[in-house]
Amino acid sequence: MTFEELKEKGHGLPLKPGVYIMQDAKNEVIYVGKAKALKNRVSQYFADLASHTEKTRAMVSQIDHFDVIIADSEFEALVLECSLIKRHQPKYNILLKDDKGYPYIRLTVQEAYPRFSLANKVAEDGARYFGPYGSRGASQAIIDALRAALRLPVCGKRFPRDIGKERPCLYYRMGQCDGYCRKEMDQSRYRENIDQAVRLLEGKYDEVLSDLSAEMEHAAEELRFEKAAELRDRMRAIELLGKRQKVVAGSLSDTDVVGFHRGEAKSCFVVLHYADGDLAAKDMDLIETPVEEAREDTVSALIKQYYGSRGSLPRQILLPCEIEDEVPVMRMLSEACGHRVSLVTPQRGAKMDLIRLANKNAVEEVERATSREERASKLMEALGRMLGLPRAPRRIEAYDISNTGDTNIVASMTVFVDGRPLKRDYRHFKLRDMEHADDYGSMEQVLTRRFRRYLDGDEKFGALPDLLFIDGGENHARVALRVLEENQLSIPVFGMVKDDRHRTRALVDPAGGEIGIQQIPAVFALVGRIQEETHRFAIEFQRLQQSKQVRGSVLDRIPGVGEKRRTELLRHFKSVKAIRSASLTELEAAVPKHTARAVYDYFRLPGETP
Repeated sequence: MTFEELKEKGHGLPLKPGVYIMQDAKNEVIYVGKAKALKNRVSQYFADLASHTEKTRAMVSQIDHFDVIIADSEFEALVLECSLIKRHQPKYNILLKDDKGYPYIRLTVQEAYPRFSLANKVAEDGARYFGPYGSRGASQAIIDALRAALRLPVCGKRFPRDIGKERPCLYYRMGQCDGYCRKEMDQSRYRENIDQAVRLLEGKYDEVLSDLSAEMEHAAEELRFEKAAELRDRMRAIELLGKRQKVVAGSLSDTDVVGFHRGEAKSCFVVLHYADGDLAAKDMDLIETPVEEAREDTVSALIKQYYGSRGSLPRQILLPCEIEDEVPVMRMLSEACGHRVSLVTPQRGAKMDLIRLANKNAVEEVERATSREERASKLMEALGRMLGLPRAPRRIEAYDISNTGDTNIVASMTVFVDGRPLKRDYRHFKLRDMEHADDYGSMEQVLTRRFRRYLDGDEKFGALPDLLFIDGGENHARVALRVLEENQLSIPVFGMVKDDRHRTRALVDPAGGEIGIQQIPAVFALVGRIQEETHRFAIEFQRLQQSKQVRGSVLDRIPGVGEKRRTELLRHFKSVKAIRSASLTELEAAVPKHTARAVYDYFRLPGETP
């Protein structure tokens, strides 16, 4: 649809609540939103574009068509919006990295040797489920504590399949496992410990400790002091486990405190779980900072995603800011968990202190996560200043040519974003119609093909670089500049110059101006890393192509020429054509005389003499 058609369709919508679903030309959902009045909300997207945020303008520019679903109320629209966002994961909606959920501890009781694992929800699969708990980290800690207390297997062996196959692992030698992989260990011992684990997860600590205490006293009476000491240590571990599980399991019962911090590159969403007035667990998620998104809109979206699919929720959730759709969100969460959930935005007092603590945690997580990004940003700024660029480059593409004589001519394209390799965007090229090695001609062909693919709309080459690095000197850079000009593209180009020891020395522009890069060690290391990575990628591909050619080589048909001699011949002469025309003396310089004679005779007509 054209922009005017989209605008007209928006004005024709009813003044009713509902959900609108924006889609691009490929029918992919790019944004899902809800509205009290569809006509008013949707028509705004196609009205005054200058008043929109950068994110909204980018989204509108990709809308090809949209659908709407009318709802009976704003609440129904909210529930539908959450469902559609979870299903389609639209790129212009604020999204958490994953749907963590409140986890359960799962025990496969139907198996001969039951095993513990984490699960996001209860399933009808015959397993036993305990929980839910406050976070995956805390739940995993309970499983680890159970294994340690009861000396259950920690390794990846499966029973009874792996019993007696290998010697017991290090965990057994360290006294952290009873060694159920040994032939002399029977299944009943394993089952006894699993039964104890179940009783502990059910909260029957006194019962288990009483049994262990009686067993310890019995061992001491029989003078089995080593066994008694082992049981004593197990009792201590179980006492600690009981305290830990009580805190974690109780983290859902009272209050969650939400914190949010918006950083330059990343933002953080934090949830502190409180039980009986004490901090029990912490959950957090880092997201890309939403472009020009209002703080309350971001918090609202994250709250709906984080809590929307959970069956167990706290009675109270403290928010760092008021959200516009507080009432329908509260109703949605309450109906989902079966009890009233209150959303509270404190302004002062003890609850506000909890919000400050949650926000502080969010700030620290962002600072910890972005320190590396900040270093990368400063590095790219320094590179941009050094090269006289108007702004710091983010995406750098580098190219190199590799060949063995006149054959197997290939090229590599590597991509670095913010100073780090983006390997999913690496590309290989096999040169076409090249009769002999020609670095300049090869580079011209590769760059022409790459940018033609971009101009033709090929998604694999859809991102333009901010900077081009070419392995070579000013002539290589001049070839690249000519290709860009012929395609009416403007991208800075520099050649990566090496010294006599084949190490990166400097950068050079197409006019021959050399830029020393050693005065800033970090920039010098980055350029050297890019050049080495690009060369490595080219060489690997060239060797792969050579090995494919070798496997089907005519040399395989020569008696006495195996893989080793074939490799020696190709390494020395570079091609079968050169081997075919070599003299006997030249062949003997590469391989033993009897092999040289066999090769020489194979390529000569009967009766021909050396």
